[in-house]
Amino acid sequence: MNKRMNITLKNIDPVNAKLTIAVVKEDYQSHVEKTLKDLRKNALLDGFRKGMVPMSRIQAMYGKSVLVDEINKLVSDKLGDYIKENNLNVLGEPLPSKDEQKPLDFNNQSDYEFTFDLGLAPEIDVNLSKGAKLPYYTIGITDEMIDKQINSYKANYGTYDEVDSTEEKDMVKGILVELDEAGKPKENGITDDSAVLMPSYIKKKSEKAKFMGAKKGDVITFNPFKAYEGHEAELSSFLKIEKAKVNNYQNDFTLEIAEITRYKEAELNQDLFDKVFGPGVVSSEEEFKGKIKENLEQQLTPESDYKFILDAKELLEEKAKDIRLPDAFLKRWMKESNPEKTEEAIEKDYPQIASDLKFHLIKEKISKENEIKVDAEEIKQCAIQSTKAQFAQYGMSNVPEQLLENYSQEMLKKEESVRNLINKVIEDKFIAVLKEQVTLKPQTVTLEEFQKMFEAK
Repeated sequence: MNKRMNITLKNIDPVNAKLTIAVVKEDYQSHVEKTLKDLRKNALLDGFRKGMVPMSRIQAMYGKSVLVDEINKLVSDKLGDYIKENNLNVLGEPLPSKDEQKPLDFNNQSDYEFTFDLGLAPEIDVNLSKGAKLPYYTIGITDEMIDKQINSYKANYGTYDEVDSTEEKDMVKGILVELDEAGKPKENGITDDSAVLMPSYIKKKSEKAKFMGAKKGDVITFNPFKAYEGHEAELSSFLKIEKAKVNNYQNDFTLEIAEITRYKEAELNQDLFDKVFGPGVVSSEEEFKGKIKENLEQQLTPESDYKFILDAKELLEEKAKDIRLPDAFLKRWMKESNPEKTEEAIEKDYPQIASDLKFHLIKEKISKENEIKVDAEEIKQCAIQSTKAQFAQYGMSNVPEQLLENYSQEMLKKEESVRNLINKVIEDKFIAVLKEQVTLKPQTVTLEEFQKMFEAK
Protein backbone atom coordinates (compact mmCIF):
# COMPACT_ATOMS: atom_id res chain seq x y z
CA MET A 1 0.00 0.00 0.00
CA ASN A 2 1.18 3.50 -0.73
CA LYS A 3 2.55 4.78 2.56
CA ARG A 4 1.43 8.33 1.86
CA MET A 5 -2.20 7.30 1.73
CA ASN A 6 -3.93 7.42 5.10
CA ILE A 7 -6.87 5.00 5.57
CA THR A 8 -8.81 4.86 8.83
CA LEU A 9 -11.70 2.68 9.94
CA LYS A 10 -14.13 3.86 12.61
CA ASN A 11 -16.59 1.33 14.00
CA ILE A 12 -19.93 2.94 14.76
CA ASP A 13 -21.39 -0.26 16.23
CA PRO A 14 -20.85 -4.00 15.60
CA VAL A 15 -22.48 -3.85 12.15
CA ASN A 16 -21.79 -0.30 10.94
CA ALA A 17 -18.51 1.41 10.23
CA LYS A 18 -17.05 4.39 8.42
CA LEU A 19 -13.89 4.15 6.34
CA THR A 20 -12.03 7.31 5.41
CA ILE A 21 -9.38 7.50 2.71
CA ALA A 22 -7.18 10.61 2.71
CA VAL A 23 -5.59 11.30 -0.67
CA VAL A 24 -2.76 13.77 -1.16
CA LYS A 25 -1.30 15.06 -4.42
CA GLU A 26 1.67 12.69 -4.31
CA ASP A 27 -0.74 9.73 -4.41
CA TYR A 28 -2.22 10.55 -7.79
CA GLN A 29 -0.01 13.10 -9.55
CA SER A 30 2.21 10.64 -11.43
CA HIS A 31 -0.88 8.75 -12.72
CA VAL A 32 -2.49 11.96 -13.92
CA GLU A 33 0.69 13.11 -15.69
CA LYS A 34 1.13 9.75 -17.42
CA THR A 35 -2.47 9.73 -18.65
CA LEU A 36 -2.19 13.29 -19.98
CA LYS A 37 1.07 12.42 -21.77
CA ASP A 38 -0.61 9.42 -23.37
CA LEU A 39 -3.48 11.65 -24.51
CA ARG A 40 -1.02 14.13 -25.98
CA LYS A 41 0.60 11.43 -28.13
CA ASN A 42 -2.64 10.94 -30.05
CA ALA A 43 -4.18 14.39 -29.76
CA LEU A 44 -5.27 16.08 -33.01
CA LEU A 45 -5.78 19.84 -32.93
CA ASP A 46 -5.86 22.37 -35.74
CA GLY A 47 -2.49 24.02 -36.19
CA PHE A 48 -0.49 21.25 -34.54
CA ARG A 49 0.98 18.00 -35.74
CA LYS A 50 -0.14 14.80 -34.07
CA GLY A 51 1.58 14.51 -30.71
CA MET A 52 2.80 18.08 -30.72
CA VAL A 53 -0.12 19.84 -29.01
CA PRO A 54 1.25 21.90 -26.09
CA MET A 55 0.79 20.21 -22.73
CA SER A 56 -0.91 23.36 -21.43
CA ARG A 57 -3.67 22.85 -24.02
CA ILE A 58 -3.98 19.16 -23.11
CA GLN A 59 -4.20 20.16 -19.45
CA ALA A 60 -6.91 22.73 -20.20
CA MET A 61 -8.91 20.26 -22.30
CA TYR A 62 -8.62 17.08 -20.24
CA GLY A 63 -6.98 17.93 -16.94
CA LYS A 64 -10.01 17.97 -14.67
CA SER A 65 -11.69 14.86 -16.09
CA VAL A 66 -8.42 12.90 -15.95
CA LEU A 67 -7.85 14.09 -12.37
CA VAL A 68 -11.32 12.92 -11.30
CA ASP A 69 -10.99 9.58 -13.10
CA GLU A 70 -7.56 8.81 -11.65
CA ILE A 71 -8.54 9.77 -8.11
CA ASN A 72 -11.75 7.71 -8.29
CA LYS A 73 -9.82 4.73 -9.64
CA LEU A 74 -7.17 5.09 -6.94
CA VAL A 75 -9.75 5.35 -4.16
CA SER A 76 -11.73 2.39 -5.51
CA ASP A 77 -8.61 0.21 -5.67
CA LYS A 78 -7.43 1.16 -2.20
CA LEU A 79 -10.90 0.68 -0.76
CA GLY A 80 -11.08 -2.85 -2.15
CA ASP A 81 -7.53 -3.65 -1.04
CA TYR A 82 -8.17 -2.45 2.50
CA ILE A 83 -11.36 -4.51 2.84
CA LYS A 84 -9.60 -7.62 1.52
CA GLU A 85 -6.38 -7.20 3.53
CA ASN A 86 -8.28 -6.61 6.76
CA ASN A 87 -10.80 -9.42 6.17
CA LEU A 88 -13.80 -7.15 6.54
CA ASN A 89 -17.02 -9.10 5.92
CA VAL A 90 -18.87 -6.33 4.13
CA LEU A 91 -22.56 -6.57 3.25
CA GLY A 92 -23.66 -4.94 0.02
CA GLU A 93 -21.22 -2.35 -1.29
CA PRO A 94 -19.55 0.62 0.46
CA LEU A 95 -21.57 3.81 0.01
CA PRO A 96 -20.36 7.41 0.15
CA SER A 97 -21.13 8.70 3.61
CA LYS A 98 -24.07 11.08 3.74
CA ASP A 99 -23.14 12.77 6.99
CA GLU A 100 -19.32 12.76 6.99
CA GLN A 101 -18.29 13.13 3.37
CA LYS A 102 -16.63 16.52 3.00
CA PRO A 103 -17.27 18.63 -0.12
CA LEU A 104 -14.78 18.04 -2.94
CA ASP A 105 -13.47 20.88 -5.09
CA PHE A 106 -11.39 19.42 -7.93
CA ASN A 107 -10.65 22.92 -9.26
CA ASN A 108 -8.93 24.25 -6.16
CA GLN A 109 -8.06 21.35 -3.85
CA SER A 110 -5.05 19.08 -4.09
CA ASP A 111 -5.76 16.92 -1.05
CA TYR A 112 -9.05 15.06 -0.63
CA GLU A 113 -10.90 12.91 1.87
CA PHE A 114 -13.40 10.22 0.91
CA THR A 115 -15.60 8.70 3.60
CA PHE A 116 -17.66 5.58 3.06
CA ASP A 117 -20.39 3.91 5.08
CA LEU A 118 -19.87 0.16 5.49
CA GLY A 119 -22.41 -2.46 6.49
CA LEU A 120 -20.67 -5.30 8.30
CA ALA A 121 -21.80 -8.89 8.75
CA PRO A 122 -22.64 -9.64 12.37
CA GLU A 123 -20.89 -12.28 14.44
CA ILE A 124 -22.76 -15.58 14.14
CA ASP A 125 -22.92 -17.99 17.04
CA VAL A 126 -25.17 -20.95 16.29
CA ASN A 127 -24.48 -24.19 18.08
CA LEU A 128 -26.35 -27.27 16.90
CA SER A 129 -26.58 -30.49 18.85
CA LYS A 130 -28.47 -33.77 18.85
CA GLY A 131 -30.88 -32.05 21.21
CA ALA A 132 -32.17 -30.13 18.22
CA LYS A 133 -34.80 -32.20 16.43
CA LEU A 134 -35.97 -31.77 12.86
CA PRO A 135 -38.48 -33.76 10.81
CA TYR A 136 -37.31 -35.36 7.59
CA TYR A 137 -40.16 -36.12 5.23
CA THR A 138 -39.83 -38.98 2.77
CA ILE A 139 -42.44 -39.29 0.05
CA GLY A 140 -43.75 -42.83 0.01
CA ILE A 141 -43.72 -44.48 -3.42
CA THR A 142 -47.15 -45.97 -4.16
CA ASP A 143 -48.17 -48.67 -6.61
CA GLU A 144 -50.08 -45.98 -8.47
CA MET A 145 -46.90 -43.92 -8.95
CA ILE A 146 -45.02 -47.00 -10.17
CA ASP A 147 -47.83 -47.95 -12.58
CA LYS A 148 -47.92 -44.38 -13.91
CA GLN A 149 -44.18 -44.55 -14.61
CA ILE A 150 -44.58 -47.94 -16.30
CA ASN A 151 -47.30 -46.54 -18.55
CA SER A 152 -45.01 -43.64 -19.39
CA TYR A 153 -42.21 -46.03 -20.38
CA LYS A 154 -44.62 -48.13 -22.45
CA ALA A 155 -45.74 -44.97 -24.27
CA ASN A 156 -42.21 -43.64 -24.78
CA TYR A 157 -40.95 -46.91 -26.23
CA GLY A 158 -44.05 -47.67 -28.30
CA THR A 159 -43.98 -48.15 -32.08
CA TYR A 160 -46.03 -47.21 -35.14
CA ASP A 161 -46.93 -50.35 -37.09
CA GLU A 162 -48.42 -50.38 -40.56
CA VAL A 163 -52.02 -51.73 -40.66
CA ASP A 164 -54.58 -52.59 -43.36
CA SER A 165 -57.56 -50.39 -42.43
CA THR A 166 -58.07 -47.13 -40.58
CA GLU A 167 -59.24 -46.62 -37.01
CA GLU A 168 -59.81 -43.28 -35.29
CA LYS A 169 -56.36 -42.95 -33.64
CA ASP A 170 -54.35 -44.13 -36.65
CA MET A 171 -52.04 -41.93 -38.73
CA VAL A 172 -53.02 -41.70 -42.40
CA LYS A 173 -50.47 -40.62 -45.02
CA GLY A 174 -51.19 -40.01 -48.68
CA ILE A 175 -51.53 -37.73 -51.70
CA LEU A 176 -53.75 -34.68 -51.13
CA VAL A 177 -55.35 -32.96 -54.14
CA GLU A 178 -57.59 -29.88 -54.19
CA LEU A 179 -60.76 -30.20 -56.33
CA ASP A 180 -62.67 -27.60 -58.31
CA GLU A 181 -66.45 -27.11 -58.30
CA ALA A 182 -66.84 -29.88 -60.87
CA GLY A 183 -65.00 -32.34 -58.63
CA LYS A 184 -61.88 -32.39 -60.83
CA PRO A 185 -58.31 -31.62 -59.73
CA LYS A 186 -58.12 -27.84 -59.57
CA GLU A 187 -55.69 -26.16 -61.90
CA ASN A 188 -52.85 -24.65 -59.83
CA GLY A 189 -54.62 -25.95 -56.72
CA ILE A 190 -53.00 -27.49 -53.64
CA THR A 191 -51.30 -30.83 -54.08
CA ASP A 192 -49.25 -32.55 -51.40
CA ASP A 193 -47.59 -35.94 -51.89
CA SER A 194 -46.84 -36.27 -48.17
CA ALA A 195 -50.05 -35.19 -46.45
CA VAL A 196 -50.65 -36.57 -42.96
CA LEU A 197 -53.81 -36.60 -40.87
CA MET A 198 -55.22 -38.40 -37.88
CA PRO A 199 -58.98 -38.99 -37.93
CA SER A 200 -59.08 -38.35 -34.18
CA TYR A 201 -58.29 -34.67 -34.87
CA ILE A 202 -61.21 -34.26 -37.30
CA LYS A 203 -63.99 -32.37 -35.51
CA LYS A 204 -66.99 -33.05 -37.76
CA LYS A 205 -68.32 -36.59 -37.33
CA SER A 206 -69.57 -36.95 -40.93
CA GLU A 207 -66.09 -36.09 -42.29
CA LYS A 208 -64.34 -38.35 -39.77
CA ALA A 209 -66.63 -41.27 -40.74
CA LYS A 210 -65.29 -41.17 -44.30
CA PHE A 211 -61.93 -42.45 -43.07
CA MET A 212 -63.17 -45.19 -40.77
CA GLY A 213 -62.34 -48.59 -42.26
CA ALA A 214 -60.57 -47.02 -45.27
CA LYS A 215 -57.72 -49.05 -46.76
CA LYS A 216 -54.43 -48.38 -48.49
CA GLY A 217 -55.12 -47.24 -52.08
CA ASP A 218 -58.59 -45.85 -51.29
CA VAL A 219 -59.30 -42.30 -52.47
CA ILE A 220 -61.31 -40.35 -49.90
CA THR A 221 -63.18 -37.21 -50.95
CA PHE A 222 -63.69 -34.89 -47.99
CA ASN A 223 -63.86 -31.23 -47.05
CA PRO A 224 -60.98 -30.12 -44.78
CA PHE A 225 -62.66 -26.80 -44.00
CA LYS A 226 -65.69 -28.63 -42.60
CA ALA A 227 -63.55 -31.38 -41.08
CA TYR A 228 -61.71 -28.98 -38.79
CA GLU A 229 -64.77 -26.77 -38.08
CA GLY A 230 -63.11 -23.39 -37.77
CA HIS A 231 -59.88 -24.58 -36.15
CA GLU A 232 -57.74 -22.39 -38.38
CA ALA A 233 -54.40 -23.39 -36.87
CA GLU A 234 -54.97 -27.11 -37.47
CA LEU A 235 -56.33 -26.51 -40.97
CA SER A 236 -53.42 -24.26 -41.98
CA SER A 237 -51.00 -26.89 -40.69
CA PHE A 238 -52.71 -29.68 -42.62
CA LEU A 239 -52.93 -27.70 -45.88
CA LYS A 240 -49.51 -26.10 -45.27
CA ILE A 241 -50.79 -22.60 -45.92
CA GLU A 242 -50.88 -19.35 -43.96
CA LYS A 243 -53.52 -19.24 -41.24
CA ALA A 244 -54.97 -16.02 -42.69
CA LYS A 245 -55.78 -17.78 -45.98
CA VAL A 246 -57.74 -20.82 -44.73
CA ASN A 247 -61.10 -19.25 -45.58
CA ASN A 248 -60.10 -19.37 -49.25
CA TYR A 249 -60.10 -23.19 -49.20
CA GLN A 250 -63.64 -24.30 -48.48
CA ASN A 251 -63.88 -26.74 -51.40
CA ASP A 252 -63.41 -30.52 -51.40
CA PHE A 253 -60.12 -32.41 -51.55
CA THR A 254 -59.17 -36.00 -52.21
CA LEU A 255 -56.70 -38.02 -50.19
CA GLU A 256 -55.31 -41.15 -51.82
CA ILE A 257 -54.18 -43.30 -48.90
CA ALA A 258 -50.59 -44.51 -49.26
CA GLU A 259 -49.96 -45.72 -45.72
CA ILE A 260 -51.85 -46.36 -42.48
CA THR A 261 -49.88 -46.66 -39.25
CA ARG A 262 -51.14 -47.44 -35.78
CA TYR A 263 -49.43 -46.62 -32.53
CA LYS A 264 -48.77 -49.62 -30.34
CA GLU A 265 -47.42 -49.10 -26.85
CA ALA A 266 -44.52 -51.26 -25.76
CA GLU A 267 -45.28 -54.53 -24.05
CA LEU A 268 -44.17 -55.18 -20.49
CA ASN A 269 -41.43 -57.66 -21.30
CA GLN A 270 -37.65 -58.11 -21.31
CA ASP A 271 -37.28 -55.93 -24.41
CA LEU A 272 -38.80 -52.97 -22.54
CA PHE A 273 -36.74 -53.73 -19.41
CA ASP A 274 -33.54 -53.63 -21.48
CA LYS A 275 -34.50 -50.42 -23.29
CA VAL A 276 -35.26 -48.60 -20.06
CA PHE A 277 -32.43 -49.77 -17.80
CA GLY A 278 -29.95 -51.45 -20.11
CA PRO A 279 -29.44 -55.08 -21.13
CA GLY A 280 -29.81 -57.55 -18.29
CA VAL A 281 -30.08 -54.98 -15.48
CA VAL A 282 -33.52 -56.32 -14.55
CA SER A 283 -35.00 -59.62 -15.66
CA SER A 284 -38.53 -59.70 -14.27
CA GLU A 285 -41.56 -57.49 -13.78
CA GLU A 286 -40.92 -57.51 -10.04
CA GLU A 287 -37.33 -56.33 -10.50
CA PHE A 288 -38.52 -53.75 -13.05
CA LYS A 289 -40.95 -52.27 -10.53
CA GLY A 290 -38.28 -52.37 -7.83
CA LYS A 291 -35.87 -50.42 -10.02
CA ILE A 292 -38.56 -47.89 -10.87
CA LYS A 293 -39.30 -47.44 -7.16
CA GLU A 294 -35.60 -46.92 -6.47
CA ASN A 295 -35.36 -44.29 -9.24
CA LEU A 296 -38.48 -42.47 -8.03
CA GLU A 297 -37.05 -42.34 -4.51
CA GLN A 298 -33.83 -40.82 -5.88
CA GLN A 299 -35.77 -38.30 -7.95
CA LEU A 300 -37.83 -37.22 -4.94
CA THR A 301 -34.91 -36.98 -2.50
CA PRO A 302 -34.15 -33.35 -3.54
CA GLU A 303 -37.76 -32.49 -2.66
CA SER A 304 -37.30 -33.99 0.81
CA ASP A 305 -33.99 -32.15 1.22
CA TYR A 306 -35.60 -28.87 0.17
CA LYS A 307 -38.29 -29.22 2.84
CA PHE A 308 -35.60 -30.17 5.35
CA ILE A 309 -33.65 -27.00 4.52
CA LEU A 310 -36.77 -24.86 5.03
CA ASP A 311 -37.37 -26.44 8.44
CA ALA A 312 -33.67 -26.10 9.30
CA LYS A 313 -33.81 -22.44 8.33
CA GLU A 314 -36.59 -21.83 10.85
CA LEU A 315 -34.65 -23.63 13.57
CA LEU A 316 -31.39 -21.83 12.85
CA GLU A 317 -33.03 -18.44 12.63
CA GLU A 318 -34.76 -19.05 15.94
CA LYS A 319 -31.40 -19.91 17.51
CA ALA A 320 -29.91 -16.80 15.96
CA LYS A 321 -32.94 -14.54 16.46
CA ASP A 322 -30.81 -11.87 18.11
CA ILE A 323 -28.63 -11.45 15.02
CA ARG A 324 -28.54 -7.77 14.18
CA LEU A 325 -28.12 -6.50 10.62
CA PRO A 326 -27.23 -2.97 9.47
CA ASP A 327 -30.85 -2.48 8.39
CA ALA A 328 -30.73 1.23 7.53
CA PHE A 329 -27.54 0.75 5.51
CA LEU A 330 -28.93 -2.24 3.61
CA LYS A 331 -32.15 -0.43 2.74
CA ARG A 332 -30.14 2.52 1.45
CA TRP A 333 -27.91 0.18 -0.57
CA MET A 334 -31.02 -1.52 -2.03
CA LYS A 335 -32.41 1.86 -3.03
CA GLU A 336 -29.18 3.05 -4.66
CA SER A 337 -28.76 -0.30 -6.45
CA ASN A 338 -32.36 -0.16 -7.71
CA PRO A 339 -33.27 3.52 -8.15
CA GLU A 340 -36.60 2.59 -9.76
CA LYS A 341 -37.76 0.90 -6.52
CA THR A 342 -39.90 2.96 -4.20
CA GLU A 343 -39.25 3.25 -0.48
CA GLU A 344 -42.54 1.44 0.11
CA ALA A 345 -41.45 -1.49 -2.07
CA ILE A 346 -38.14 -1.74 -0.26
CA GLU A 347 -39.84 -1.72 3.14
CA LYS A 348 -42.18 -4.46 1.93
CA ASP A 349 -39.39 -6.65 0.50
CA TYR A 350 -36.83 -6.09 3.24
CA PRO A 351 -38.08 -8.58 5.88
CA GLN A 352 -37.73 -11.50 3.46
CA ILE A 353 -34.38 -10.22 2.20
CA ALA A 354 -33.12 -9.86 5.76
CA SER A 355 -34.33 -13.38 6.59
CA ASP A 356 -32.56 -14.83 3.56
CA LEU A 357 -29.39 -12.87 4.36
CA LYS A 358 -29.31 -14.12 7.94
CA PHE A 359 -29.67 -17.70 6.75
CA HIS A 360 -26.91 -17.13 4.20
CA LEU A 361 -24.59 -15.88 6.94
CA ILE A 362 -25.47 -18.85 9.15
CA LYS A 363 -24.77 -21.27 6.27
CA GLU A 364 -21.49 -19.46 5.62
CA LYS A 365 -20.46 -19.87 9.28
CA ILE A 366 -21.43 -23.55 9.51
CA SER A 367 -19.75 -24.29 6.16
CA LYS A 368 -16.54 -22.62 7.34
CA GLU A 369 -16.58 -24.43 10.68
CA ASN A 370 -17.04 -27.77 8.94
CA GLU A 371 -14.53 -26.97 6.18
CA ILE A 372 -17.05 -27.45 3.38
CA LYS A 373 -15.14 -27.11 0.12
CA VAL A 374 -15.64 -28.06 -3.50
CA ASP A 375 -13.13 -29.53 -5.93
CA ALA A 376 -13.18 -29.90 -9.70
CA GLU A 377 -14.06 -33.61 -9.66
CA GLU A 378 -17.10 -32.97 -7.45
CA ILE A 379 -18.30 -30.27 -9.84
CA LYS A 380 -17.87 -32.67 -12.78
CA GLN A 381 -19.78 -35.48 -11.04
CA CYS A 382 -22.55 -33.05 -10.11
CA ALA A 383 -22.80 -32.02 -13.79
CA ILE A 384 -23.11 -35.67 -14.82
CA GLN A 385 -25.80 -36.34 -12.21
CA SER A 386 -27.71 -33.20 -13.22
CA THR A 387 -27.57 -34.30 -16.86
CA LYS A 388 -28.73 -37.78 -15.90
CA ALA A 389 -31.66 -36.31 -13.96
CA GLN A 390 -32.66 -34.19 -16.98
CA PHE A 391 -32.77 -37.26 -19.20
CA ALA A 392 -34.74 -39.14 -16.53
CA GLN A 393 -37.45 -36.47 -16.65
CA TYR A 394 -38.07 -37.52 -20.25
CA GLY A 395 -38.21 -41.20 -19.32
CA MET A 396 -34.65 -41.90 -20.50
CA SER A 397 -32.95 -43.95 -17.80
CA ASN A 398 -30.51 -45.95 -19.91
CA VAL A 399 -28.38 -43.11 -21.25
CA PRO A 400 -24.85 -44.08 -22.42
CA GLU A 401 -22.07 -42.84 -20.15
CA GLN A 402 -20.30 -41.13 -23.05
CA LEU A 403 -23.43 -39.13 -23.89
CA LEU A 404 -23.76 -38.04 -20.26
CA GLU A 405 -20.09 -37.08 -20.29
CA ASN A 406 -20.50 -35.01 -23.47
CA TYR A 407 -23.58 -33.18 -22.19
CA SER A 408 -21.96 -32.48 -18.84
CA GLN A 409 -18.84 -31.10 -20.55
CA GLU A 410 -21.02 -28.63 -22.45
CA MET A 411 -22.58 -27.60 -19.15
CA LEU A 412 -19.14 -27.00 -17.64
CA LYS A 413 -18.27 -24.56 -20.42
CA LYS A 414 -20.90 -22.10 -19.17
CA GLU A 415 -19.92 -19.86 -16.28
CA GLU A 416 -23.45 -19.60 -14.89
CA SER A 417 -23.89 -23.39 -15.01
CA VAL A 418 -20.62 -23.88 -13.12
CA ARG A 419 -21.76 -21.44 -10.43
CA ASN A 420 -25.03 -23.33 -10.07
CA LEU A 421 -23.19 -26.64 -9.84
CA ILE A 422 -20.84 -25.30 -7.16
CA ASN A 423 -23.82 -24.05 -5.17
CA LYS A 424 -25.50 -27.45 -5.56
CA VAL A 425 -22.46 -29.33 -4.24
CA ILE A 426 -22.13 -26.91 -1.31
CA GLU A 427 -25.86 -27.21 -0.58
CA ASP A 428 -25.69 -31.02 -0.57
CA LYS A 429 -22.69 -30.98 1.77
CA PHE A 430 -24.40 -28.44 4.02
CA ILE A 431 -27.48 -30.65 4.25
CA ALA A 432 -25.29 -33.63 5.10
CA VAL A 433 -23.63 -31.65 7.91
CA LEU A 434 -27.01 -30.60 9.34
CA LYS A 435 -28.27 -34.18 9.24
CA GLU A 436 -25.24 -35.24 11.28
CA GLN A 437 -25.55 -32.46 13.84
CA VAL A 438 -29.26 -32.69 14.67
CA THR A 439 -31.61 -35.52 15.53
CA LEU A 440 -33.76 -36.45 12.55
CA LYS A 441 -37.37 -37.51 13.00
CA PRO A 442 -38.09 -39.49 9.79
CA GLN A 443 -41.67 -39.36 8.56
CA THR A 444 -43.11 -41.00 5.46
CA VAL A 445 -45.92 -39.06 3.80
CA THR A 446 -47.89 -39.28 0.58
CA LEU A 447 -47.10 -36.99 -2.31
CA GLU A 448 -50.38 -35.14 -1.71
CA GLU A 449 -49.58 -34.63 1.97
CA PHE A 450 -46.11 -33.39 1.07
CA GLN A 451 -47.46 -30.88 -1.44
CA LYS A 452 -49.98 -29.55 1.07
CA MET A 453 -47.12 -28.61 3.40
CA PHE A 454 -46.11 -25.97 0.87
CA GLU A 455 -49.66 -24.78 0.32
CA ALA A 456 -49.86 -23.99 4.02
CA LYS A 457 -46.79 -21.78 3.63
